[in-house]
Amino acid sequence: MKKFFALLVVVAMALAALPAAPSAIAQGDLGSPENPIEVYFVPSGEAQTIIEGGQVLAEALNEATGLTFEVFVPTSYAATIEAMCAAPDRTMGFIPAAGYVIANNRCGVEVAAAAVRFGWPVYWAEYIVRRDSDIYTFGDLNGKTWGYGDPGSTSGYIVPAVEFNEAGITPGAEVQTGGHNQTVLAVYNGEVDFGTVYFSPPLMPEGHAPWSYKDLPEPYDLTVDESYVNEQGHLYVGDVRVMDARQTAAQTAPDIIEKVRILALTTPIPNDTLSFGPQFPPELRELIVQALQELSQDTERWNASALGEAYNWTGIEPIDDQAYDPVRKQIEFLGRSEEDILGG
Repeated sequence: MKKFFALLVVVAMALAALPAAPSAIAQGDLGSPENPIEVYFVPSGEAQTIIEGGQVLAEALNEATGLTFEVFVPTSYAATIEAMCAAPDRTMGFIPAAGYVIANNRCGVEVAAAAVRFGWPVYWAEYIVRRDSDIYTFGDLNGKTWGYGDPGSTSGYIVPAVEFNEAGITPGAEVQTGGHNQTVLAVYNGEVDFGTVYFSPPLMPEGHAPWSYKDLPEPYDLTVDESYVNEQGHLYVGDVRVMDARQTAAQTAPDIIEKVRILALTTPIPNDTLSFGPQFPPELRELIVQALQELSQDTERWNASALGEAYNWTGIEPIDDQAYDPVRKQIEFLGRSEEDILGG
């Protein structure tokens, strides 16, 4: 009998040492069904695609952490920032560099991690024009109609505006399109003379060296029959996969490469962030970052999520606030207030 009770004690101690099940969360606590964690995505692409991919991400995180998440895609970058500031203890957001800097300054939103895209910790903005346009140099943009998605977008507006200021270029009319894909289509349809959207390096075929910043932004010999959209909806020119913002419009305009070209690239920009409200519980924050890093190893599920499908993230790495100091300096150089940038 003593041996039996001793065995029970050993079993009890072993069970106590096991980690708590992910679902062991009290009713009403943050992350419970009654009090879900709010997840915000900026409207940089098709809202429905982001929402659907966001649900995939929310379900995967729920399985990994036992926490409940609710996905939101506000109508603007400004609305995303305002939502996170209004709920500092229960929000997380996937927001670009300039949006993070503004949110950090406004209410103390904290960066925890940043995107990695096919090994790149940075991305660029690209200036795009129609292929039949007579715009061939950066200086030719002076006085031309400029299309951009949102004034809070780092690649869509902030960085190009700084470069215009530095070069003494003053665009003509400005058209706010609402998103990167809408900007691409505005150029495609001739509604604006040029647009500014994000650039991610093209993926070169096996056997070729990876793209380098010293390479042309379009490292292929363009012919009409080499540009196509494959069964997965990916945009190619020959064996080169196009990863810049033009691919977001490929379903609507399969001939987007034939009609729209890249004029130039900007200086590099720190990648988009995973940020949290300033009062978000640190232990939950750490749990979520770890779960996302593990999820990035599940390629199929990651690619089906909003981070893979809508934003082309291939991974996520911890980062600190200082990495975004160059963006702060760009905003200061621009000499515009947060209200000017965010439109309110």
